[in-house]
Amino acid sequence: MTTALITGASAGLGVEFAKLFAADKHDVVLVARRKDRLDALAKELSDKHGIRAETIAADLMDPGAPKAIVAALTAKNLEVDFLVNNAGFGAATAFGKSDGERERGMIEVNVTTLTMLTHALLPGMLARKRGRILNVGSTAGFQPGPFMSTYYATKAYVASFSQALSYELRGTGVTCTLSCPGATKTEFGDVADMGNSRLFKLGAMNATDVATQAYRAMHRGKRIVVHGFTNKLTAATSGMVPTAISLAMVAALNQDPNAPKRIAG
Repeated sequence: MTTALITGASAGLGVEFAKLFAADKHDVVLVARRKDRLDALAKELSDKHGIRAETIAADLMDPGAPKAIVAALTAKNLEVDFLVNNAGFGAATAFGKSDGERERGMIEVNVTTLTMLTHALLPGMLARKRGRILNVGSTAGFQPGPFMSTYYATKAYVASFSQALSYELRGTGVTCTLSCPGATKTEFGDVADMGNSRLFKLGAMNATDVATQAYRAMHRGKRIVVHGFTNKLTAATSGMVPTAISLAMVAALNQDPNAPKRIAG
């Protein structure tokens, strides 16, 4: 049996990824903060598909989380064949008025934990000459994002890191795939305080569809998958639009049209 480790597995895309792996008879390790949700999902998947489903409750905002996760894997005698770095969150507000601890935590979850978990688990994959890494980025990684500046910057990191790693891994039997969804129907919008933003009002993709596309792309060893026609168009033209225009367009999408106008700084 092969094993998939999925971060952010208590909701949204993480749950969908876990279901896909379990349906294909892969064992799963579910990682998130909410242990009750993880345990319930693990039981559901184990009962339905007859696979081993383990849970690791961890706060990925904690700098010590990656080491703790690896230690838990060792204690459970588990080798990871598929790593899905799905956990992440955003916050829609002007940076100068934001919660500094939330900004730090965003970088920790979206960048540091993703990087260090990959660094910890990749050597084993290379030694076995097989493995798949799936990093959930975003179309936000293709341009700066006023009123979500840190989030967009973290996703730009994920995009750059993942594609560079994909190149490095050529011929090793291990691949890295970057998934780039746009607005998706998960808890993300509410957590980021942007459920009423123009971006989400214009339409969000179904989480099952996004996860399925990413899952298939990962198995094929694709370097990048952008989900949805509109998002593909955005990605393809991101470098062609003058920065001043792009900044204004993204700022408008990230704001709640019914809220008082925000002024940066």
